[in-house]
Amino acid sequence: MERGNLRLRCERKSHKWKNHEDESTDAQARGGTARSSNEVCDKQMERRGGVMEPSSTANQRWEELVSEAKPFEISKWEVWEAYRKVKGNKGAAGVDGQTIAEYEGELKDNLYKLWNRMSSGSYFPPPVKVVEIPKDTGGKRKLGISNVSDRIAQTVATSRLVELLDPLFHPDSYAYRPGKSALDAVARARQRCWRYDWVIDLDIKGFFDNIDWELLSRAVKKHVKEEWIILYIERWLKAPEQDKQGHLHERVKGSPQGGVVSPVLANLFLHYVFDMWVKRTYPQVPFERYADDLIVHCKTEAQAKEVLTAIDARMRECKLELHPEKTKIVYCKDANRRSTYLNEKFTFLGYEFRQRTARTRTGKNFMSFSPAIAPKASQAVREELRGWRLHQSSDLALEDLSKMYNPIIRGWLQYYGRFNRSVLYRTLRPLDYALARWACRKFKKLKHHIQRARGWLAHVSRRESHLFAHWALVQRRGSMMGAV
Repeated sequence: MERGNLRLRCERKSHKWKNHEDESTDAQARGGTARSSNEVCDKQMERRGGVMEPSSTANQRWEELVSEAKPFEISKWEVWEAYRKVKGNKGAAGVDGQTIAEYEGELKDNLYKLWNRMSSGSYFPPPVKVVEIPKDTGGKRKLGISNVSDRIAQTVATSRLVELLDPLFHPDSYAYRPGKSALDAVARARQRCWRYDWVIDLDIKGFFDNIDWELLSRAVKKHVKEEWIILYIERWLKAPEQDKQGHLHERVKGSPQGGVVSPVLANLFLHYVFDMWVKRTYPQVPFERYADDLIVHCKTEAQAKEVLTAIDARMRECKLELHPEKTKIVYCKDANRRSTYLNEKFTFLGYEFRQRTARTRTGKNFMSFSPAIAPKASQAVREELRGWRLHQSSDLALEDLSKMYNPIIRGWLQYYGRFNRSVLYRTLRPLDYALARWACRKFKKLKHHIQRARGWLAHVSRRESHLFAHWALVQRRGSMMGAV
């Protein structure tokens, strides 16, 4: 029996690999109409997929994946990278209430649909969810929150726009640009305040809500050649707003503050409204701009008044308005500039610039015009510290508290501790007091003995200064600030 099966297999193998030299290679129909090679491939895919479809509509999605014959060239890799950025930034749900976790439930299909619609020109953004948040100076600021899918779509366009537009921007424009940061703007302003006696602190009233679409469209079309970017920018600008009651409101100007694409559009708009205008009209006047936060330096008070009048006219020409109360001319008072004026300090990017005591390399004190954490920023830090309620976390170990809050403390030190760090230390004193109160509740020996708890915490700060970022930087004679 086995020999018979072996002989049968050998005969089949011999027949399979037999010589076909004398046979014709002309293809002929075999029991039916002749078919093209494309139809054959379609039929094979239909059988392999287990679903038989008419040959005229065979597997359209597969053809899109293979050929990608779309009006607009947008790669799936760009959509994937945009999704990763959106996921990293987290963010709230939009009008559809869908979170990032819910979006990931059908991630492959969701990303494919988005790519397919963007590539074919059939993508229309949904309404923007409007959330009002209180301002530091009173009133409310409107934030526009897009849904997850729209944030991904905007990120795709923003990546292309940044690559295209960033080389065009002015060197003293610092917002949302690769290799530049708010601290760079503060550092440059600090240096120029030493060389220039006067500063114009500019505040544009409701900037994001008042961007003129026509002027912005002209700037976009001047530099952007990809039709799909121009198309979707127009659709994003015109997407209606939805309030908390669910009512839709049409918009006729502005770009939603909080939108992914809004910062780069704002940069482009102010590039022509302000940056290039100042360079052309007052080339001797330096400035720093971070989005709509602007600082202009002048040599004399007369020059500052002249420039401010011209800037105000320029803003009105471009359908913007300077805030009458927040815009001001400031005198940079220090040891060499001893006159007295109404305004001798200003706030820029969370730093307050004013006259402060400084120390030379030889240890001599003098008065300098320099930045430090602003009072409003300091108050915000203190409020967050109180919100932690550390003294009520006696069930946690000190190491657990360190893992929870040390990254936030390190972030404060990295930003607000860049200049005049000692001012930030005073802001962080309540943190050490809160830790001492935590120790009183944690350990029986320290109960009702706050001074003893402070001493214990000072000892811990010397032995394990890595637990909290400010401990390693505030050592004074072997003790930590606030602990003694």
